[in-house]
Amino acid sequence: MTTHLTLHPDIVTFPDPHTLCLDAAYRLIALAAAKTRSGGVFSVALAGGRTPAMLYTDLAELPLRTTIDWEKVHLFFGDDRFVEPESDFSNYRLANDSLISKVPIPLENVHRIKTEMKDIEEARNLYETDLRSFFSTPYPRFDLILLGMGEDGHCASLFPGKAALQETSSWVTVSEPGLKPFVPRITVTYPVLNHARNLLFMVAGADKAETLQKVMEGPFNPDNLPSQKVSPIDGSHTWLIDAPASRLLKKVS
Repeated sequence: MTTHLTLHPDIVTFPDPHTLCLDAAYRLIALAAAKTRSGGVFSVALAGGRTPAMLYTDLAELPLRTTIDWEKVHLFFGDDRFVEPESDFSNYRLANDSLISKVPIPLENVHRIKTEMKDIEEARNLYETDLRSFFSTPYPRFDLILLGMGEDGHCASLFPGKAALQETSSWVTVSEPGLKPFVPRITVTYPVLNHARNLLFMVAGADKAETLQKVMEGPFNPDNLPSQKVSPIDGSHTWLIDAPASRLLKKVS
């Protein structure tokens, strides 16, 4: 389909979020297998939200959880709210409840954002230090970054009109809240997203249809639609979309 994005993404539609998440699970499994069988470790940045939660549940269930060498998987987080990790609003808790606590991954392979710290800048610095120590490269090269898209067009915690959109040197930044709950967030930045080897958006639901049409087919306006600025420099770029979310798009594959 015609798009204004720097690199044309692959766009795949599904009848419902369940088949979308199962496809995402198989994609993750294949990427992990290719990396770990060659002796490497597989790095993935997780997303929050209802659709990624379904993916995590799929990965934690038999037989899928036995298809991944969890000893060689490192889990990171694209963003999180600055709340206690036990909070209902914590992306870490969502991932832990649906995936981490149910698979045999070493705890040292789970790189969460320390949102229980008193100082948000200290938490941001600690997470950036963790990323830089793990990758030891000019920019991080995640094997896979998972993303959702909000009704306002945000991804990770890069919200319309917020200062975090302009950050180009730091890998991690503090983000003002763009929607409820109105608490500060810590998020990776565009340089991190756009250096991923594989970037996978997961978008489901009729409530996303209007925004998705603007992101895909409307004028390029990333200050208002931050997801438009996600375009990997040297990597795959795929959108998995269910039928209700894609209903306004002129062309889909």
